[in-house]
Amino acid sequence: MRMTVLASGSKGNATVVASERTRVLVDAGLSCRELLRRMALANEDPTALDAILITHEHSDHVSGLSVLARKLHIPVYFTEPTHRAWVRQMTPHTTMTYAKWLERVQKEKEARAELAAESSATEMNAPSVSASSLRVGGGATELDLAAAAEPEPDETTAIKRDPTFLPAVEYFQPGTSFSIGDLTVAPFTTPHDAADPCGFVFHSAAESIRMAIATDLGYIPPNVKAALKRIDCLLLESNHDLEMLKDGPYPWAVKQRVLSRVGHLSNDATAQFLARDYDGAAAYIVLGHLSEANNAPELAQLAAEQALSERGSLIGNRVLLAQQSDPLTPICL
Repeated sequence: MRMTVLASGSKGNATVVASERTRVLVDAGLSCRELLRRMALANEDPTALDAILITHEHSDHVSGLSVLARKLHIPVYFTEPTHRAWVRQMTPHTTMTYAKWLERVQKEKEARAELAAESSATEMNAPSVSASSLRVGGGATELDLAAAAEPEPDETTAIKRDPTFLPAVEYFQPGTSFSIGDLTVAPFTTPHDAADPCGFVFHSAAESIRMAIATDLGYIPPNVKAALKRIDCLLLESNHDLEMLKDGPYPWAVKQRVLSRVGHLSNDATAQFLARDYDGAAAYIVLGHLSEANNAPELAQLAAEQALSERGSLIGNRVLLAQQSDPLTPICL
């Protein structure tokens, strides 16, 4: 199996997970052009992707989703609440005065009345169908031919009418595994301020390898701790340094959100998990979603490595840092 972190951070997140026969993209938080550029840098073939999986609807996880999915003609996997939330935020919103609203309602009433009157008149005056109105050999009527002449709505038209148009949508539920090709995907609920956020465990029976992605969570509850057992490669959030966040440039309301139980994991919280609850199975621990404003890579790495060093049996675990600006070298197991 292979994990390639294309980007990780508050400006965009995307990770390719691949088995021998299946490749999926987890999140599409960069523009379509940038995602394709980074896949090229990492020697990942975008045309080989089988699906896109979405953890939650925040813009740093979905900003390039619709364009990329349409370009590659691949399905997108959401939970149903996440899909609904994404559709709402993608749908243009307009406001109007009460007078304008009344005017629109009146026009709609008049249009319905006119349509009803026309329909009634058509039914009263409709001529019977005669043999002369049919083509020889029982062919189509003129009405059928006129309807057939109308062009079918194409994908471009559908996209213009609906910016949330996707080639295919598949729903999953956290706690219920599903398969894409030879990959078994086990989604689990995460505590974050989104509609239905989740992480993923990927398992390929052929290789007997398990990879997991757990970012965007305010703390690590028991269900996440259970999901992260026996993982060979773990992408885990280490978002901020507590002191840097408290002294940093964010407004107090944003600081409170980040620090909350539906916000993001600090370096200390991640280190505490590694020291107390982590089972030591991973050959690679990738620290992700590092804040550029409220963290420093060396602080995140130092906290994680110190936590592992306190448990002598975990010294062989390698700690890597996922970056916002460049793809991480693919991890192959």
